[in-house]
Amino acid sequence: MTIGTLTDLDISGKTVLLRVDFNSPIDPASGEILDDKRFREHLPTVRALEDARCVILAHQSRPGKKDFTTLQAHADKLEHLLGRQVTYIDDVFGRAARDAVSSMRAGEVLMLENVRFNAEENLTLSPDAAKGTHICRMLSSMADVFVNDAFGTAHRSQPTVVGLPMLMRSAAGLLMEREVATLSRVFTGAPRPVTFILGGTKVDDSVAVAENVLEKGVADRVVVIGVVANVFLMAAGHEIGKPSTDLVAQLKYMGEVEKAKALLSRFGEKIVMPDQVAVREAGGRVEYSLDRIPADAPVMDIGTGALGAVNEVIRSSGTVVLNGPAGVFEDAAFAVGTHEILRTSSKVPFSVVGGGHTAAVIEKMGLESAFTHISTGGGACIEFLTGKKLPAVAALERSKEIFG
Repeated sequence: MTIGTLTDLDISGKTVLLRVDFNSPIDPASGEILDDKRFREHLPTVRALEDARCVILAHQSRPGKKDFTTLQAHADKLEHLLGRQVTYIDDVFGRAARDAVSSMRAGEVLMLENVRFNAEENLTLSPDAAKGTHICRMLSSMADVFVNDAFGTAHRSQPTVVGLPMLMRSAAGLLMEREVATLSRVFTGAPRPVTFILGGTKVDDSVAVAENVLEKGVADRVVVIGVVANVFLMAAGHEIGKPSTDLVAQLKYMGEVEKAKALLSRFGEKIVMPDQVAVREAGGRVEYSLDRIPADAPVMDIGTGALGAVNEVIRSSGTVVLNGPAGVFEDAAFAVGTHEILRTSSKVPFSVVGGGHTAAVIEKMGLESAFTHISTGGGACIEFLTGKKLPAVAALERSKEIFG
């Protein structure tokens, strides 16, 4: 099955509900949006709808969080970046929202209030249950078509994400289309050899990705770095020191050690682990081979000696899929591994980055344009790479079946 795209829709003069993911870091004191990357990623889709009445559905954070707030600042930010007026209304589907939508003219952009202010939007529901919610029934009655561009929320089975496509003709926006097409290419038709580089602290996600791509023969090599590497080193019987072992236990990942052990026994020749690490000792960076890791010093980065072998694997790859840093990159002394691996990966013919912290480092290094694709959705990207069908994508596929 395939999802509908904007080219399948006749949107001229129509009212379009556009679901985006503008969820951004916010300064709690001033309410200022600190990073507009997600806004910039959605601009092509908003511009592609300029002949329509564009009604934007978005969220910011979730109930109980400090940055759960209105979308007034988001409308102002979008207006500034778009160079066109964006009207904000502090209502989702009440009379004020309905009146505002019905009085719109083609070419106008209206942003409704944070959809998660409505309790139903915070529920996890099947598409068939979601289409019966009040929020979906009311919103669908206000427009002609639905466009989902919120890849960052594609792994959530929430009403505006999976319910609206069950009620109206729907399509993916340009960002959603690009994300799905590029990530799908990793599994079919990516230039070989394909190397996955899995790091950071989300060990369970990385182990699930490794298992999926090794079992399906998608990956020729899996390089583990960061805390993920520590878990694989433990699985291989190495002592990584008390602080690093305690961190794995504290993050509740001791169970992942057994899974890593099973992967090593089945695919050991395809899994690349560092043979040297950098620890913090006497306040500085000191490097040790695996058999000499001090018992009381935390592992903070891959060792520079191990980088040569890792970079050689990357340089010989046709495709690199990278998710998560190699160490505590926030500390300059331990950013070496992350920076070197990113620089080498940026030169590979087809390079995909799984968003999150890694994307932020790439932006800081000025390497954004060197990568083929940097995902806007960390959680959604990882779920896609584990082989799961994203709820938003499945809903768009079903919508195409229902409405054509």
